[in-house]
Amino acid sequence: MNLFLDSFWRAIAYCFYPRVIVLSLLPLALVIALSLGLGYFFWDAALDQVRIWIDAFSYINMVWQWLENMGAGKFKAVLAPLLVVIGATPVIVVMSMLAVALLMTPAVVNLVARNRFSALETRHGGSLAASLVWSLFSTLLAGFALLISLPLWLIPPLVLILPPLIWGWLTYRVMAFDALAQHATAEERKALFQRHGGWLLLMGVVCGYMGASPNLIWAMGAGFAPAFVLLAPVAIWIYMLVFAFASLWFSHFCLAALQAMRLQAASGVVVDAPVADPVQSPTAQDASAITWKDVQ
Repeated sequence: MNLFLDSFWRAIAYCFYPRVIVLSLLPLALVIALSLGLGYFFWDAALDQVRIWIDAFSYINMVWQWLENMGAGKFKAVLAPLLVVIGATPVIVVMSMLAVALLMTPAVVNLVARNRFSALETRHGGSLAASLVWSLFSTLLAGFALLISLPLWLIPPLVLILPPLIWGWLTYRVMAFDALAQHATAEERKALFQRHGGWLLLMGVVCGYMGASPNLIWAMGAGFAPAFVLLAPVAIWIYMLVFAFASLWFSHFCLAALQAMRLQAASGVVVDAPVADPVQSPTAQDASAITWKDVQ
């Protein structure tokens, strides 16, 4: 629990570092460009296809008639855009997470390691190719889990549990792997996953719930295409902030846990992480190690 909370508030402090802010701009620009490009080319076609699917169900006409009688007939015009947004959201979330994992996490891990764990040996247990394979395989598993769990989302309590749990598992798998790729061996990574798997999953689920906040922004612009185009970058920016924070959180947690595990193996004494700097606060100690050269 100490490691969980310690790495959490350290991640918050690191989010305000100039280097972290600069690093977040590249994946943000990439995902916004891809999202707006896909929307420009496929938005109208997707709306037309969804409207065809809706009209294909005869019983929906009865629902429209009932809604018109209740004074909510305008909901029909909003439903198709809303369904397109719901369908596009998982794609944008995955693109945001993978962009942060590939373009930002390695630099974030180096920043955390240099400031807090400079004595931690790098054993290079994961390569870029391994990270890509691991991320894509985990994404496919998460997508399959989302697909087969869709009928359960109709049960009110489960719709608040299953999606964040699946996104949390995916976030934990991708972020924890990249956080340990440079410093831990494959055996050390497996051992840490087994020892701290529950906490890592909880961290992912917390980030999953935090990542649900942009859904409100999607909903605000779902019925009006120009508003959607304007609000989409805001929502993607929030996704990026969440995953940037997640990258920092997993980096602090995993490197501290790795250092503690190595100290335990070397001394035979159980070490309660964090052990890097138990006295000073991250804002006081870590900020002193940041110079303008780090930002460039």
